[in-house]
Amino acid sequence: MNLPRQPNLEARLAARQLDRCRPQVMAHRWESLLFLHWRVSPDLIQKTLPDGLLVDTFAGDAWIGVIPFFMRNVRVLGTPDWLRFPDFLELNVRTYVHDASGTPGVWFYSLDCNQPLAVRGARRLSGLNYCHAQMSAQTNEYITYHCRRMGTRIRATYIYRGNGPARESSPDSLEFFLLERYYLFARRGRTLVRAQVSHPPYQFRQAKVSSYSALPAIWDGLTLAENLPDHQCYVDGLDARIYATMKLSRQPS
Repeated sequence: MNLPRQPNLEARLAARQLDRCRPQVMAHRWESLLFLHWRVSPDLIQKTLPDGLLVDTFAGDAWIGVIPFFMRNVRVLGTPDWLRFPDFLELNVRTYVHDASGTPGVWFYSLDCNQPLAVRGARRLSGLNYCHAQMSAQTNEYITYHCRRMGTRIRATYIYRGNGPARESSPDSLEFFLLERYYLFARRGRTLVRAQVSHPPYQFRQAKVSSYSALPAIWDGLTLAENLPDHQCYVDGLDARIYATMKLSRQPS
């Protein structure tokens, strides 16, 4: 495969800046995030992407991430504070892409969620592939986190915690490539859309993981063996602002 030209470091740093193309529509807080990543072939990823998106690579490798976490303080701007969503659990399966303009971002294969209203609303408004799931989590010395997507029989289990001091990634590092993403892409009907997601730089720590699963990626039809992740880390939490989507292109019928 002849890899497309990748965004340069200048483009990756520029993505942090608000483009002010669209208004803010939501605010979230994300907590206790476990990032598990597997190295995969760029060919595999490119075949799964819609027209208009190109696989993004680090040192020639593409990556699939499985990320369980807690959603807190979710609210839609312009509504009263008392209309905030109850806190819920979310687990996403994602990879890394860029569009024709060279803007780097995230393509989500799925976002499992145990809040039915959030699933229905997000699917309709954003085009993201939110999925109904039975999920639970207990926090003690370790976080024990379970997810079973509706229509499946086996649950994915994660037992994890952060370890050591938190630090910000350097721009030339793998952690920067995996974590510092400020745009998401989605397909609404046949239209490819992009939305900016603004947040402070991630402060990540080592992750101690005693149980993990690649099942959510397998549920999405991805070829991913249940071998050890090639990279793992933990983030305590951060606040995020979500901006309205903008249309990029219309896909063929």
